[in-house]
Amino acid sequence: MSDVPLHRQLGLTDDEAALIPELLGREPTDPELVMFSLMWSEHCSYKHSKPLLRGFPTTGARVLQGPGENAGVVDVGDGIAVALKIESHNHPSAVEPFEGAATGVGGIVRDIIAMGARPIALLDSLRFGELTSARSRHLFTRAVAGIGHYGNCIGVPTVGGEVSFDDRYEESCLVNAMCVGILGPGGILRAAAQGPGNALVLFGNKTGRDGIGGASVLASAELDEAEDKRPSVQVSDPFTERKLMDCCRELAESGTLVALQDLGAAGLTSAASEMAAKGGVGLDIDLDLVPLRETLAPAEILVSESQERMLAVVLPEKLEEMIAVCRRWDLDATAIGSVTEGENLVARSGGAVVVDLPARLLADDAPVYEVPRVPAPTGTPLDLATIPEPADLAAAWADLLARPNIASKRWIYERYDHLVGANTIRRPGGDAAVVRLPGSDRAIALTTDCAERHCEIDPRGGGRASVLEAARNLACVGARPVAATDCLNFPNPEKGSTGWRLAESIAGMAEALTALDVPVVSGNVSLYNESATRSILPTPVVGMMGLLERADSSVGHAFADAGDVVLLVGDDGVLDASEYAASPGGALPDVDVSREVAAIELVLRAAEEGLLRSAHDVSGGGLAVALAECAMAGGIGATARVDSGRRDDEVMFGEGGGRMLVTLAAGDVERFQGLADPSVRVRRLGEVGGDAIVMRVGATEVTLPVERAREAYERGLPEALA
Repeated sequence: MSDVPLHRQLGLTDDEAALIPELLGREPTDPELVMFSLMWSEHCSYKHSKPLLRGFPTTGARVLQGPGENAGVVDVGDGIAVALKIESHNHPSAVEPFEGAATGVGGIVRDIIAMGARPIALLDSLRFGELTSARSRHLFTRAVAGIGHYGNCIGVPTVGGEVSFDDRYEESCLVNAMCVGILGPGGILRAAAQGPGNALVLFGNKTGRDGIGGASVLASAELDEAEDKRPSVQVSDPFTERKLMDCCRELAESGTLVALQDLGAAGLTSAASEMAAKGGVGLDIDLDLVPLRETLAPAEILVSESQERMLAVVLPEKLEEMIAVCRRWDLDATAIGSVTEGENLVARSGGAVVVDLPARLLADDAPVYEVPRVPAPTGTPLDLATIPEPADLAAAWADLLARPNIASKRWIYERYDHLVGANTIRRPGGDAAVVRLPGSDRAIALTTDCAERHCEIDPRGGGRASVLEAARNLACVGARPVAATDCLNFPNPEKGSTGWRLAESIAGMAEALTALDVPVVSGNVSLYNESATRSILPTPVVGMMGLLERADSSVGHAFADAGDVVLLVGDDGVLDASEYAASPGGALPDVDVSREVAAIELVLRAAEEGLLRSAHDVSGGGLAVALAECAMAGGIGATARVDSGRRDDEVMFGEGGGRMLVTLAAGDVERFQGLADPSVRVRRLGEVGGDAIVMRVGATEVTLPVERAREAYERGLPEALA
């Protein structure tokens, strides 16, 4: 028997354990203590980040539902609303990558379902250790398999995302999943329970021991490799999820449901307490009525994280109808309790009351902590003398294209069905996915982005850069940014400079979002992503959605025709924190938000006026990689002339500067330049044509045949996994 007090075993601090009796006016029952431990965990309560998140812009003309519900909802016109959310499943994926990633997809899909929406697209943002590590290769390949398996089985296309590899993620990989759905004629569903006397119905899978203490505990503490946490990882059942999707859609469109909530982290405890607290009502639950896969104690029933379950509030006269619909979809549906007057969540087992407490204590009243804000030392500019200058720039160019962080991600997205539903217009591999809105001439564009190396050096600038890169990706396909969702992945906020980086990244993101007039409508925070030996880079992932007024007007990144003019929009790049330098070290120029927003607006206006033949964000690998990607996509080369800089390799492979590469017909160049704000730098680089990409840097000429570039680009990831 352990000498460690029960509250510490459950993850509660001594102060938190002392506060609970004060709030209750008595000692908690064991099930209540377990419920507090999960609901007051970082994953469920955001107790270290909640004050910081208030800095985000969250309102706007299109916002129908902002943060605080299962997902955000925005109006996109034509009577259509779109729900969007991104969430993490990092710690479970580090323990059991297939199930961790698969259930991460399942959880984010249920968040969208709970809003009354039909999921139409998935994206995934992934970070793993270097692929020279056998462990990282295993985590990466199994996580990709889990994502593909779940998305393919439920019939929702995985249309985009990103992945990068860095030694800092060796012990703590990141698996972030984003889902987007469209709302049907039933309108937005919310989680707030209403109407004393209404029935509380649990439907979907039966409740089991899998996942007990899973996401909520795993995501609220550092991983301890000495402890086997596999029993805490949930088990996926995508075929039941598909039935849940269709069943919930039918129930939402028929107006059967008063409220709906998915059972994710902390299971029934979280769903019930949040529904009660949001509605300002009580709930009375009979745990003996919960359908079980195995014998469970009351506390286990309350906190099981078994997947593919939903909790609904239903009018008494609609109860039989609701259960009949569930049975038609071959789903268990059981009335397990009712809505009551007051504010208490009550749970009974064997006729005895085992839980009786105000729901708000669990859902809203967790302690909130100010994170320590200890600034990290200011970075010093990268000493270029420490980076050997290549004798053969063409060979260095090809080698860079073959690096896993730059190379084609075809190995990943060919494992996903990105066309199911027949609405995917722009597929994976470009700047952003474009998905047609059924029943409309409009389309949405979707992307996930993060500048984690920048965030390590300068978190405020990195926060700005992460948002602006997402906006550039949308602009390059012709979509105007309208809404964002975020997943803030950081190490332990109580150690070192992590709390400062968290606060600064959020502040930088908020500055860029405000300048773009893009609200954050949903999000997630994942802290404690570290082990005893290393911590992750600060990784505030931005999921962003843009709108195209015409689905057929999207722009691709492929060079089109010989003679098209190549223009570069934006400023110069540097090797600090670049993929070429392969180090997060250095110091980066300030991100000029107003200039970058003006550059984005220029490309957007040009796209809306039909001037662009192609557009591509200049990101990892710099200008040389962007030119090669456009050439490979179009099967045609180009010649680009650029001024010399400090070093030729910095001009070719430097990153940053808020740059975009565009091509136009020669006759449209003057018109394009006339659209530019005076603050925006626009340079004519050259012309499309030939079978090679030629860069003339001052007096130096570097030539890379398109097919040699393609060979390097396509082999990079498969070779790293071999």
